[in-house]
Amino acid sequence: METLQHTMINDIISASLEKSMSYSEYKDLVSDLTEKNSTTGPDKTEALANYTMLNNRRMKRWDKTVKVSDEAKSTIENSNRKMTWLVLTESWCGDAAHIMPVINKVVELNDNINYKVVLRDENETLINEFLTNGGKAIPKLIIIDEETQEVVNTFGPRPSVATQLVNDYKAEHGKLTPEFKEDLQRWYNKDKGQSTIEDLVGLLS
Repeated sequence: METLQHTMINDIISASLEKSMSYSEYKDLVSDLTEKNSTTGPDKTEALANYTMLNNRRMKRWDKTVKVSDEAKSTIENSNRKMTWLVLTESWCGDAAHIMPVINKVVELNDNINYKVVLRDENETLINEFLTNGGKAIPKLIIIDEETQEVVNTFGPRPSVATQLVNDYKAEHGKLTPEFKEDLQRWYNKDKGQSTIEDLVGLLS
């Protein structure tokens, strides 16, 4: 049963990888959608198009400003396992806009890591295998060992510090309010990608 499940997940991942794009192709897509006042996914609402435009700006900013410490750099550069890092996302997702450029900064430091991107709503069977608390939360990073084709780890939809903030708030208030979501954006801006880098380095070491 285990083996069957394993083979099935491998097939699903392989099928998604065949239609995946690079991070720079994904950025071009988001840029293009911004110009067309559109968004990825089946719902082309004005709100989602606005989030896409906002995320386009966010990603460009983080691409320029994220810094990796020397200590983290050394762990990243010394990892010699050949891996594919496959991220499920959508252009309107705020968390993804803060996290994907940080993943890219890490990946750029190690040629053994192949960074691929797919859209969640076009890869239903894949996201269904990697739910977070029963939900299709994104961004979701799936780490695959290229030699064994095993899924060795996952990350997302948020760095562990932000996840804790979200869980604590939900426990106290029952749901996430627009005010909390704004606070979370401020947290990302203050954190400058460092919590994400720390989590990713933890997955590598």
